[in-house]
Amino acid sequence: MLKRLEENFNLLNKSFRKNYTLYLFLLLPVLYFIVFKYIPMLGNAIAFRKYVPGQSYFGVKWEGFKYFEMFLHDPQFWSAFKNTLVLSFTTLLITFPLPIIFSLLLNEIEGKYFKKVAQSITIIPKFLSTVVVIMIINTLLSPSNGIVNMILEKIGVGSIYFLNEASWFRPVYIVSEIWQFLGWNSIIYMAVLSSADQQQYEAAMVDGANRFKQIIHVTLPVLLPTIAINLIIAVGNVLILGFEKILLMYTPTTYVTSDVIQTFVYRIGLMGNNFSYGTAVGLFQSVISLLLLWITNKITNKYWECGLW
Repeated sequence: MLKRLEENFNLLNKSFRKNYTLYLFLLLPVLYFIVFKYIPMLGNAIAFRKYVPGQSYFGVKWEGFKYFEMFLHDPQFWSAFKNTLVLSFTTLLITFPLPIIFSLLLNEIEGKYFKKVAQSITIIPKFLSTVVVIMIINTLLSPSNGIVNMILEKIGVGSIYFLNEASWFRPVYIVSEIWQFLGWNSIIYMAVLSSADQQQYEAAMVDGANRFKQIIHVTLPVLLPTIAINLIIAVGNVLILGFEKILLMYTPTTYVTSDVIQTFVYRIGLMGNNFSYGTAVGLFQSVISLLLLWITNKITNKYWECGLW
């Protein structure tokens, strides 16, 4: 056992000396994850202990599962949990396949210039800050001078206060997600398609396959591993919605559909100074996300054999 550990240590030492520049490049990302991801995880201790601002980082009194019982009997939490599931899974169902379809359509375009221009235009919204995106949404949907309401008034529908009506919150959020991330999420699929083996397409053409059959039998199998991995990651993050966007979009009149777990934690934990309660809710959210990640990975391994582990 000791001999094997010594051999592994020697191999690691040899690898480090040979590729030390590459390891140096990893230094900052590793430090980032340690400082901002792993060390804060220690703060989950206050989900089981009473936290008093200004005193111990790990709380002052053991409370057990008190805070978990609190949110499990809190109607506001279950309303936020329901809104999170509905909004997140609806967003996933609509936004996940669109970048795949968009990349397939772009791949069929022969004009390289038009393809690059179209992809560049759709990528730009990703680099806009959330505040700017919300300002654009407010301007477009303004009930007084927004272009959307001006068009609705012209066709006789009448003005709609989109951002102040609970029934419109989810459609507005989903459309904004499509506009902001469609092009960006299609980049990885375009990269995979650009490296696809062209001989497979030629063989399919020789066998008499038209463009649609080539997409079904050649293109999609090439994309399948990437689609599976992205699906696993997307499902793992399904409860982690765009907190900043929702926080800037929602109002008290739209709480019934817009209040999600993250905004609930922000309002109860930070604004209400109930840090232990908020941490318990956040820990519950993380456990559910991990469970969804594990289930999705198991399904993709069983049917497609291309999971993360």
